[in-house]
Amino acid sequence: MALSPQWLDELRARVTLSGVIGRTTRLTKAGHEFKACCPFHNEKSPSFTVNDAKGFYHCFGCGAHGDVIRWMTDQRGLSFMDAVKELASEAGMEVPAPDPRAAQQAEQMGGLHEVMKAAQDWFMAQLAGPEGERARAYLATRGFDAHTVQRFGFGYAPEGRQAMKGALKAFPEDRLIEAGLRIAVDDKEPYDRFRGRLMLPIEDARGRVIAFGGRILDAQKTDAPKYLNSPDTPLFDKGRTLYNLHRAGPASRQTGRIVVVEGYMDVIALAAAGIADAVAPLGTALTERQIEMLWRLVETPILCFDGDAAGQRAAMRAITRALPMLRPAHSLRIVRLPVGLDPDDLIKRDGVKALEALLTQPSSLLDLLWEHERDAAPLASPEDKAGLKARLMAHVDTIADRDIQALYRRDLLERFSAYAFPRREQREWRPGGGRGAPAPARSDPAQMRRLRRAVDGGTRDALSAAVLAGLLRFPAELARHAEQLWHAPLADPRFAALADAVDDGAPLETDALATILAQRGMAAPHPDEYAALPFGFLAEAAPPDQAREDLAQAVGLLVERPALEQALAAATRQFERDLSDGAYAEQQRLLKRKLDFDSRLRQMASARAGAPGGALPNDGTMAD
Repeated sequence: MALSPQWLDELRARVTLSGVIGRTTRLTKAGHEFKACCPFHNEKSPSFTVNDAKGFYHCFGCGAHGDVIRWMTDQRGLSFMDAVKELASEAGMEVPAPDPRAAQQAEQMGGLHEVMKAAQDWFMAQLAGPEGERARAYLATRGFDAHTVQRFGFGYAPEGRQAMKGALKAFPEDRLIEAGLRIAVDDKEPYDRFRGRLMLPIEDARGRVIAFGGRILDAQKTDAPKYLNSPDTPLFDKGRTLYNLHRAGPASRQTGRIVVVEGYMDVIALAAAGIADAVAPLGTALTERQIEMLWRLVETPILCFDGDAAGQRAAMRAITRALPMLRPAHSLRIVRLPVGLDPDDLIKRDGVKALEALLTQPSSLLDLLWEHERDAAPLASPEDKAGLKARLMAHVDTIADRDIQALYRRDLLERFSAYAFPRREQREWRPGGGRGAPAPARSDPAQMRRLRRAVDGGTRDALSAAVLAGLLRFPAELARHAEQLWHAPLADPRFAALADAVDDGAPLETDALATILAQRGMAAPHPDEYAALPFGFLAEAAPPDQAREDLAQAVGLLVERPALEQALAAATRQFERDLSDGAYAEQQRLLKRKLDFDSRLRQMASARAGAPGGALPNDGTMAD
């Protein structure tokens, strides 16, 4: 049976070498290593060392050397496959079934490692040459010194579609294509993937180059992506790779932490500032596989994403992926950077101590989850409060560990109750009205009930359901509205899920979006849910262009409503408290705006495809 190098690397990573050796040999901690008297020869003073970070043992007396598999074969006397099976059972891994192609694949991958090493050497040589002047100038603007440039292996890919082919002519064309260095399109001549870019090698857990990332240097090329990574290859799977893991892993054993930032340039900026225990995902949201890799290093990794909206969405996506995986003592912590700053910006502005201070006081996963959902929508009505509770409990239900699930449910329900139903301050009762007291009619209970019904609105669910159905009917329109849907405090979590799909680059097709909702445990609206909704953009006979414009106006109404309802609810509560003329006037002003909003909504809901007035008028009624 032939096992792939990747599988064996995974096995070695999942087993702690000192733990295996310590079962039969007494080890003593010595700095970052362990020492013992060598079990392979007789000695009185210890010359046998075990290094977990590097994954090998070594005896300076007899020369015994090997990894955890070699220990099992040499010291325990097991065959290679018996050693692998025992270690795999301990690590919770399944030994792959025999595959006659495995040996051929292993040989093929070994050849690809040679290709990547040659490409890296060539990129570094180009950076040092005349064509690398622009790349060197950019590195200088980032403040990276020569040690940082050399340590992280920066290089340069020159302009020219065939430059690499000539430089790496010792390797066949198909190998360069398979390694992701060249692109073959139909029957045209293949060409270099990376051109005119600052190059950075992406390495595996053993420090071998498996892919590249390239940053564009020509700001005029607006049609090209700013950062370009290698595609998935036999060596590289971006969802199973963390940039800088082979350096950050040993560093994390000293600091007791691991920091996750958004991109590899952030990792290098932190390393240049002295923070060596940082890693980054590669162009995707943090995956379940990457979270498991982090948990093998520390129990609570720290997410340190940018302070902008995209960074906070990335943090929430990581949280929702981690929730089902939570287990005792294993979680995530989150640092929120100032708005508009990434880690490098913060270091340059305030110094590395400012970032270190933030890293020492991260928020818990539970705290950020609560704050995100609490701020997602106002609590202006019972429906809003029920929506907050439903969103919180939906997150809790995804947690597989029953003990953790119960603790999360208790904590979040306590926070919800304290926030949604705060204790009211007792007011002193004073007899008599006094000058300027409002007329008794204003405090009439029947009028108050009518005002509360006005705050709640009667077409709330209909509008949300119609907009959701409209977006699935015209999925390409989602890109147009994703940003405002994400920022709006909408009770239905499906809107945020669809906005995330745009941010993740998912295909904007009805079936694809329905699948994304299903994967998150959310159901796409069934035709029966909206068949009776009287919105023209849902009608089959509606002209597509007109339907899209009507849908855009419906999205606008949906986004406008929460802020208006929140303001009206606050004004109503203020009036109930002090019954002043000013509070009454403000409540009536907002009530008028709410009634006008309802009128516009009814107008849209009654519009029919092809009927006169099918679109909302542009006569000033859309604004207050």
